[in-house]
Amino acid sequence: MSTQTAVVTGGSRGIGRAICLELAKSGRNIAVNFAGNTEKAEKTAADCRELGVKAEVYQADVSDGTQVQQMMKQIQDDFGSIDILVNNAGITKDNLLMRMKEEDFDAVVDTNLKGTFLCSKAVTRPMMKQRSGRIINISSIVASAGNPGQANYVASKAGILGLTKSMAKELANRNILVNAVSPGFISTEMTDELTEEQQEALLGQIPLGRLGEPEQIAGVVRFLTEEASAYMTGQTLHVDGGMYMG
Repeated sequence: MSTQTAVVTGGSRGIGRAICLELAKSGRNIAVNFAGNTEKAEKTAADCRELGVKAEVYQADVSDGTQVQQMMKQIQDDFGSIDILVNNAGITKDNLLMRMKEEDFDAVVDTNLKGTFLCSKAVTRPMMKQRSGRIINISSIVASAGNPGQANYVASKAGILGLTKSMAKELANRNILVNAVSPGFISTEMTDELTEEQQEALLGQIPLGRLGEPEQIAGVVRFLTEEASAYMTGQTLHVDGGMYMG
């Protein structure tokens, strides 16, 4: 069997980087998409190569359809196939609803939700042709629970859950499985910036009493790319220390 190729958007740092490394450990070649930080993207790719797989970096704004199409075509040319897509790229521009600028709402929805749509659409035709594929969309606990000051982010992540279900039903007859992962509060650069008081308040909301690690999200993503999950599609896996029990 030929080596599979995984495309990970927003793969240069945080959860995206952990996903790249985890899928590289499973023997998949890795296409690391990034928006701005070339150095971190190159470091992620280099670390993947250390694990014995092929890895390349691709700069593209996932909210731009032309850039997405060009990137996916280049990846297809470079690797020969696209077998796994992880839609992880995301941004935040937090503010209370009454103070939120229209452009900040649009920017977050365009990157998080529209970007997921554009990237998924771009890989659908080659996956349908090969009659197999896995698409994993990274949502968030706030998609199910809501969060004050994040109306744009919550809307984008909740939209991803609906998109996942529709895509799963459309693509199932071609053996393309589409699932979502909803992380809770994960130890990343974003949470590192919180004050001690904010971190304590956060931990008080988590039944397990601790933040998650990026590698724990990556492990669940890997599961969704493997044979053990071959009878799962249209599902959302919550990885949040027990915060949301739906």
